[in-house]
Amino acid sequence: MTRFTFSLAATDGAARTGTIVMRRGTIRTPAFMPVGTAATVKAMKPEGVRAAGADIILGNTYHLMLRPGAERVAKLGGLHRFMNWDRPILTDSGGYQVMSLSELTKVTDEGVAFRSHIDGSRHLLTPERSVEVQRLLGSDIVMQFDELVRPDVSEKKQREAMDRSIAWAKRSRAEFDRGGEHAASAAIFGIQQGVLDEALRKRSAEALIDIGFDGFAVGGLAVGEGHAAMLGCLDFAPGQLPVEKPRYLMGVGKPDDIVEAVRRGIDMFDCVLPTRSGRTGQAFTADGPINIRNARFAEDQAPLEPDCPCPACTTYTRAYVHHLVRSGEILGAMLMTEHNLWFYQRLMQGMRDAIAGARFAAHADDFLDRYRARAR
Repeated sequence: MTRFTFSLAATDGAARTGTIVMRRGTIRTPAFMPVGTAATVKAMKPEGVRAAGADIILGNTYHLMLRPGAERVAKLGGLHRFMNWDRPILTDSGGYQVMSLSELTKVTDEGVAFRSHIDGSRHLLTPERSVEVQRLLGSDIVMQFDELVRPDVSEKKQREAMDRSIAWAKRSRAEFDRGGEHAASAAIFGIQQGVLDEALRKRSAEALIDIGFDGFAVGGLAVGEGHAAMLGCLDFAPGQLPVEKPRYLMGVGKPDDIVEAVRRGIDMFDCVLPTRSGRTGQAFTADGPINIRNARFAEDQAPLEPDCPCPACTTYTRAYVHHLVRSGEILGAMLMTEHNLWFYQRLMQGMRDAIAGARFAAHADDFLDRYRARAR
């Protein structure tokens, strides 16, 4: 049984392409993971997510712990069986929700005490409990429990959060290793913190490397720092992590952000953007995003994106999808989401091919020039 193997097939500058092999399947990198927060990629059936080209999806520890409950999911055969997805699943640790729902939380060295945003019930999420929940879900790639803070907090709080994340990384690793059969078949990633500070990021990376993980995430970005600041951090953060391990940029993002991050050596991504945008009327295209609600599409008989091979584009017109979305019909959200997921997976395949062909820089520049042209 293959637990976890990462192999690089080609590099082009800092950009890399390769594969992660696990018992439930192979993940082609660079990879985009559709987000299945509550055991579903919203508006999609699992078979449709796979048909779009996704090799792996993301599940959310915090939300699944609260509803329907990790113990219940385990009783029902694990997350894969529960949602009928037989490919790899990465589960986040709950750290992001700790920050985003901070008005409901209290952070100590032990963990995070919080009130459920659903019913107000009280919980304590520790590194041990976070990993236990991920084990109960049957996660293929477990994320360490961490604390992330926004870039506008004091330097003291940035250091404290980074140090606490290192301590929690040790506890997460130890709890993962106690997982018996699950630990023998799954992987665990550490999460680099340090906000935008190069020295803090280096300290974090060195500590995580010393602990030992199967892969490493660049955490604490895409939380309000802005595009330029994020790219500035990515100019040094991936290079602080081992070349032979996959690098995962959490919560990113927009198509142009993903291209720029691959240029800087990132291998894995996740973001709610393609599904959330699909539900709100935004379709991604090679010529930039379009708002299908716009009146100019009311009689447009072209597909959402010309030359797109997705079922939505090969079957329906902009005019029809415009009507569905403006009418609040569920099918509108389904078709828009399907197209956006196909767009993201085609984006990743295009970059994999370009890296393998040693033409990534030109490919990335051409994509970005075209994608951003409408905004100029």
